Amino acid sequence: MVKEMFKILDRIFKIEENRSTLKKEVIGGFTTFATMSYIIFVQPLVLSAIGMDKGAVFVATCLSAAFATLLMAILANYPIALAPAMGHNFYFVYMVCLGMGINWQTALGANFISGAIFIALAFFGLREKLINAVPASLKSAITVGIGLLIALIGFEWAGIVVKNPGTIIGLGNFKNPYTLLSFLGIFVISLLMARRIKGAIIIGILLNAALALLLGLVKFEGFISPIPSIKPTFLKLNIASALNWRMLGVIFTLLFLDLFDTVGTLIGIGKEGGFLKEGKLPRAKKALLSDALGTVGGTLLGTSTVTSYIESSTGVAEGARTGLASLITALLFLASLFLYPLVKIIAAGFTIKSITLYPIIAPALIVVGVLMMNQAKNINWSDFTESIPAFLTITIIAFSFSITEGISCGFIFYCLLKALSDRRKEVSPLVATFALLFILRYIFLK
Repeated sequence: MVKEMFKILDRIFKIEENRSTLKKEVIGGFTTFATMSYIIFVQPLVLSAIGMDKGAVFVATCLSAAFATLLMAILANYPIALAPAMGHNFYFVYMVCLGMGINWQTALGANFISGAIFIALAFFGLREKLINAVPASLKSAITVGIGLLIALIGFEWAGIVVKNPGTIIGLGNFKNPYTLLSFLGIFVISLLMARRIKGAIIIGILLNAALALLLGLVKFEGFISPIPSIKPTFLKLNIASALNWRMLGVIFTLLFLDLFDTVGTLIGIGKEGGFLKEGKLPRAKKALLSDALGTVGGTLLGTSTVTSYIESSTGVAEGARTGLASLITALLFLASLFLYPLVKIIAAGFTIKSITLYPIIAPALIVVGVLMMNQAKNINWSDFTESIPAFLTITIIAFSFSITEGISCGFIFYCLLKALSDRRKEVSPLVATFALLFILRYIFLK
């Protein structure tokens, strides 16, 4: 029976052809899930800030992750898992909905449109041109800026950073038990990562939750329950209201972020897993299609951009080489649908002096910010035509709470500095066009 099952799986996923084993694929799938499953707990909390139902978002997160990861398994046969993206969710909530005053239904509509464009780009070959046109320094800067933004929100949720009238922000009260709990969570996750323990972030979250339970800070409601209703978010997107000039920049930014996130992840994991052939990734179109379909499907279910997770590299490090590992990860996301009581414990908020803290989940955001800072090493800091636009992109994203403005300023300064330094040839026509559009946007739309 086992041999017959293996033959079927081998025929579908070409396990032996890819020099893997059933054991490696299963372990790889479990490992990838362990390292990225924190999104199950983070996503409902983030999207609830704009009035989206936590239970429905939780279900949408699990289903969209399972759907997109299964597509990657079947269509592309890669051990790469997908889920709603960190960074994209904060842009969706804090910049689009809260910053621009756009309701989440319209924002989901914009996300749907960006996903549909992503699918179209796959058939016209434009995605490669766009990816190659944007300077590497700006690509890295965008990632770093989003990482700092996520970390800043994590510091706020932990109570480590608070509002200060004189300096805008200042240090919080370190004697606060919730802030101390967050510090402990940061330390535990950091120690686990330093010791190369797989799933450090989710283990740290669970240990923090266990400590909060022991201290009586949160109430235990069990681990397993019926699946919450997805009705509050299912098919609630408003595509028609997203089709206006005001949403054009939002759609572009959503597409831009998804495109670079996906390609960067595919290249990074492709290198680690030895999937690249002469510098190119076989079945790249199918992998990108899986990602784009995941985003479209996610918006229908009621969640923000779905994209490939770099955490999949942990499964690859365990020996996973085929889509069977992704199938295992997808099944684990489906099994997670019954764990909503655990989500309510981990996403518990505590209000102190009109400030709501989320001490159990905050450490994960701070550590994710650390991981995204890694891209700073790819910026040429000695070339000021590269480093200054990159620095402005990073700092404006983080300090203005606007990914769009950071990208805009980065593009404009990059083109101006290159042009006025007699290095016009280094600027692609596509980047120059976007810089001009950003300038016109500031003149006429601000």
